[in-house]
Amino acid sequence: MTEEILVNVTPRETRVAVVENGMLQELHIERGWSRGVVGNIYKGRVQRVMPGMQAAFVEIGLERAAFLHANDILRPAPTRAIDGDATPVPPSPAPVPSITELLREGAEVVVQVVKDPIGSKGARLTTQLSIPSRYLVLLPQSRLVGVSARIEDETERARLKGIVTELSTGVGSPGYIVRTNAEGQPAEALGEDIAYLDRAWKLIEQQVRSTRVGACVYEDLSLPMRAVRDLMRRGVEKVKVDSRETSERLRTFAAQYMPGLAEKIEHYGGARPVFDLYGVEDEIKRALEKQVPLKSGGYLVIDQTEAMTTVDVNTGSFLGQRNLEETVYRTNLEAAQAVARQLRLRNLGGIIIIDFIDMHDAEHRRQVLRTLEKSLARDHAKTTVYDFSPLGLVEMTRKRTVESLERQLCEPCHECGGRGMLKTAETVTYEIFREITRAVRQFEAARLLVMASPKVVARITDEESAAVAELEEFLGKSIRFQADAQYLQEQFDVVLL
Repeated sequence: MTEEILVNVTPRETRVAVVENGMLQELHIERGWSRGVVGNIYKGRVQRVMPGMQAAFVEIGLERAAFLHANDILRPAPTRAIDGDATPVPPSPAPVPSITELLREGAEVVVQVVKDPIGSKGARLTTQLSIPSRYLVLLPQSRLVGVSARIEDETERARLKGIVTELSTGVGSPGYIVRTNAEGQPAEALGEDIAYLDRAWKLIEQQVRSTRVGACVYEDLSLPMRAVRDLMRRGVEKVKVDSRETSERLRTFAAQYMPGLAEKIEHYGGARPVFDLYGVEDEIKRALEKQVPLKSGGYLVIDQTEAMTTVDVNTGSFLGQRNLEETVYRTNLEAAQAVARQLRLRNLGGIIIIDFIDMHDAEHRRQVLRTLEKSLARDHAKTTVYDFSPLGLVEMTRKRTVESLERQLCEPCHECGGRGMLKTAETVTYEIFREITRAVRQFEAARLLVMASPKVVARITDEESAAVAELEEFLGKSIRFQADAQYLQEQFDVVLL
């Protein structure tokens, strides 16, 4: 498998695309005026405590107050004496204390953003701070060392844990999580990361003591830097950057933190835009459409709602070569791979319901589910897939930290208000007739002027001319219709003259 990372830089927007075998798999966008805040650490003040929700709103200087749940508040681990020393013990399964015991209004609290503001919701916070580097994640309030579950080799897991434990020994040593990227790395590379994280944490502590409430005391790297830190691994062939200045900064960054990969970063100076060269722009357009065609002739229909995302699988024009069950099975197998790619590409999160075509063979259902799970394995976001429900639906969740691609790039339709449907010209016509009758009964007027969209006015004057004549005779008023292109299909005004 060939994997490349493309970085497109413009004055107000930066985009990073992950391309595998020539196909776009991930797209990350950062705009100068709306940069994400996930990972940022703030010195905040508790604005309001809500016992009924076991949560609090915290003012951190953003447009809306952020949300902090009791489950996300770090509590001191209970200790027991061993040979005169206080030693942390594993937390007991005791219930979470009331939010009123953990926080009070007006209190200052250091928090980290775990979810960007999404829709009308404010950012989601935690007091359990973490700072990522290339190979490690620093847990300054913990004392434990963990290893990413994606590193499956037990010998390698033990080696990495031993190195980090040895390098971080000392009084008050913090905890660490060893990231997937650390697999196969020497002790020197991990030691450099520990030194970097130690310096970063000391700076944050200094900032917390000296800055005002509402200030950001730690800001995550810019998108290109994060892409190199989080997405670049030995399997990546090239990182192509269409900005010479950005490419030089990335090479300097990589030379410091990942010297073995720095030579893979190159400046792209071709005449064609780098996204056009790889067909990324066309893929982005297709990722904003509801329908996704499959190579077999089937297709997916993806609907994103406030509560969940639904995916419907259809055979379309695919007729198969054997029988109906085989046709359905082949379509569902292809759909499972396509769904995994679309979730990653569109950055869809939360609850996801997949309506595969009904299969009677239990083995076929197992194979489709296994294909879906295997295809999701390369997804950086955490996913959980459940078995087929009694209704034949597959329920799954995907961790969501930022808005979906559609909601980053689009806004609700001004004409339909985001409903996805418009009232027909016929429906609006009869609304106009009712409004005319209502207006004449309430107010005195010699004649009336109706202003509406060209399509509605054309229908009234062509197909409803007889009805207009009857209405004029019934009301004893003259009615004139005027088309105005400024009016949307559902808009109209009845003016009394």
